[in-house]
Amino acid sequence: MSFEEPKIVCFVCNWAFSEQELAVDRIHKATNANIVQVLCIGRIDPITVLETFTKGVDGVLLVGCTPPDCHFIEGNIYTELTVNMLKKLLAIASLEPERLELRWASPVEKVELSKIIEDFGEKLKKLGSSPLAREKPDAGILENVLAAEHAVADFRLRALIGKQKELTMNANAYGERVSQEEFNALLDEIVKTEFIRHKILLLAKEKPFSVKKLAKVLNMQPAIVLRHIVNMRRKGMIALDSVEGTTPFYKAVEVR
Repeated sequence: MSFEEPKIVCFVCNWAFSEQELAVDRIHKATNANIVQVLCIGRIDPITVLETFTKGVDGVLLVGCTPPDCHFIEGNIYTELTVNMLKKLLAIASLEPERLELRWASPVEKVELSKIIEDFGEKLKKLGSSPLAREKPDAGILENVLAAEHAVADFRLRALIGKQKELTMNANAYGERVSQEEFNALLDEIVKTEFIRHKILLLAKEKPFSVKKLAKVLNMQPAIVLRHIVNMRRKGMIALDSVEGTTPFYKAVEVR
């Protein structure tokens, strides 16, 4: 099956290009891209990016102002941190993180938006069609991306991204500062934890699960799954549904 025209959704900062350069009709003729102009690339919600992938696009491209320029001071910096987190989630969800790309542009550099999109399209051709773009999307990957979507909606990941600059650049009262390597390790751990917990929530919304069954579906050790269940029960995310013999079954708690 040939794959010549990848489907792309491109979110473009309002301040990165002139109105003439953002002539959507001209760009559409050269590329198979849907151009979405936004007030600032930093305003893009990570949920929107993941939702876009579930619609079956082959790639999502974000184009913002070249740092340190930003009409809203730090919008591009926040976007860079967010994309880093999203790429980690996509990798865990078994969708190639290369399908998400952040590019910078400046009126001074005279970079054409159509050229940026075409370059991204060439990279996508090497990856092939998204497993979510097929007539029958990969159910496992779709469920994973939905779990990732719920994870980024949670306060914990958003708060961590918002604190990254403060934690890595500013020292505390004792003169201590978190190194970038330490922060990346922390981010990796929290991203993985939040993904697993929200995957458990998705599964437990469909029907009650035992720890052993969840471990099999998640391909994890039962002891690790049990630790997640215990933590989720403390947070009111999971509740005991029933006990069959000596085996407890858990269900997701519906938030009203």
